[in-house]
Amino acid sequence: MRTALCPGSFDPFHNGHLEVVERASQLFDRVVVACIGNPQKSGGMLPMEERRLVVEECTSHLSNVEAVTRGGLTVEAAREFGADVIVRGLRTVSDFDSEMAMAQMNHRISGIETIFLPTSAAHSFVTARLLREIAAHGGDISTMVPAPVVKRLVSEAGR
Repeated sequence: MRTALCPGSFDPFHNGHLEVVERASQLFDRVVVACIGNPQKSGGMLPMEERRLVVEECTSHLSNVEAVTRGGLTVEAAREFGADVIVRGLRTVSDFDSEMAMAQMNHRISGIETIFLPTSAAHSFVTARLLREIAAHGGDISTMVPAPVVKRLVSEAGR
């Protein structure tokens, strides 16, 4: 059985993330979507467990996908879940620069390969950072994130 790990902070999980996970689910027998805390990103829209629940809800139509939370290095998560590869989505050329460096480092320290899946043009401009900024100012992000994300954000805003 071929297993892929799709890691990310998923803060928030958006339509570009969902597209990559859906495509990975067609290529691999099992896909583990790992919500991994990123120490370079402070705060967050949703707590880590909420992110996992959102990913789980957004991918419930995919029988071979599971969502988990994990701290530490991505390659440690890949080993823990028996992943053969790490899958990363690419939007732009600038994504490729940073993702390539991470892929090479991950391979050097673990031997695990990284597969890049480009997002469609419909999602190439969507970034979690911009979505967080728009949402923080009361803007509408509902066309760029799955419905469960909107529901959680509205719920969080009311707390």
